[in-house]
Amino acid sequence: MQRLDFFPSRTLTFYLARLFAVRIVAVLVMLVLVLQTLDLLSESGAILEYPGNGEAQLWHYVTLRIPQLVARFLPYSVLLATIITLATLNQNSEVIAMKASGLSAHQILAPLLLTALVASLVSLVFNESVVTRATAELSTWERADYGPLPKEKAVRTSVYFRDGENVLTAARLFGTGAAMTMEGVTWYRRDANGLIVEEVRSPKATFANPGWRLAKPERFDVQSAIASPAQPFVVGKDLDPAEIEMSRVDADEEDIFTLRNSIAAMAAAGHQTRELRGQWWHKLTGPMSAFLMPLLGAIAAFGLARSGQLFLRAVIGMALGFAFFVVDNAALAMGNFGAYPPFLAASAPFFLFLLLGETVLIRTEE
Repeated sequence: MQRLDFFPSRTLTFYLARLFAVRIVAVLVMLVLVLQTLDLLSESGAILEYPGNGEAQLWHYVTLRIPQLVARFLPYSVLLATIITLATLNQNSEVIAMKASGLSAHQILAPLLLTALVASLVSLVFNESVVTRATAELSTWERADYGPLPKEKAVRTSVYFRDGENVLTAARLFGTGAAMTMEGVTWYRRDANGLIVEEVRSPKATFANPGWRLAKPERFDVQSAIASPAQPFVVGKDLDPAEIEMSRVDADEEDIFTLRNSIAAMAAAGHQTRELRGQWWHKLTGPMSAFLMPLLGAIAAFGLARSGQLFLRAVIGMALGFAFFVVDNAALAMGNFGAYPPFLAASAPFFLFLLLGETVLIRTEE
């Protein structure tokens, strides 16, 4: 008689969960090591190009990049670990033995699903507590050309803003509110055709309420090619610190609570928040993709290994898993364009492939 318990015996549950967890870690370590090596080879030249950088800066880059790689490839690791684990169990006839003892396909998968759920929850906490901070610091470091990081916490580098038909750029921007300051400022005045007719450089610009006062500006007339000093004057009168604060919201650099507050502030100011709301929901649904992988790869566990279709089943399971990531990215992109509501764009692929995986499992085995 088939067992009515969702999980098999305690011994078998721990055996399958441990087997699966070890393979997840092994695959993740392998992927991260290979990808980090390739990434470091491509970035090491830019890091060492800055005077004074050496081995310490390379290791610092690795410590900031590894959390991003772990967060991105953990679901892929769960998928590959699922294929490896289930194919091995099938090849060794262990699945046949478990089914002969009265276990259903769902009971065999239950320990793997539980392990994947734990991996999803760990991924969620890791993403919001470690990855967001590492991403924010690495982005700032990259914009500084891998030079010394600014001491200011609220800092941006290489920014530009529209000032009507003109353009205002700054090498560095730091501070908040009325205390916000720009350094290495360049203001480009353009004519009605969009051509630059004058360039004004200033070492520093401070908020003048309204506008930004350029200190010690130097004008350069494009037509005459003559540079001359000028008196301090104000540009960007429609550009206030609140607008700048909102323009630098990056979902990858903010944890879920900070991002929620940023979205609320932008919505209160009348700004479009559809894309950020979709990314906020995806912070919750994205890590849960690891939970789906045992279900999507389950086809590799069932069917006789000696039938010669084990490899084909493993390929189908892998294809289902990778199809989820393609659909997930496509749905999020369409949500950003307004085709779907943010919640639906972030969650629909998860529920769609949950039903798809259940359907495949039931039709092929149950």
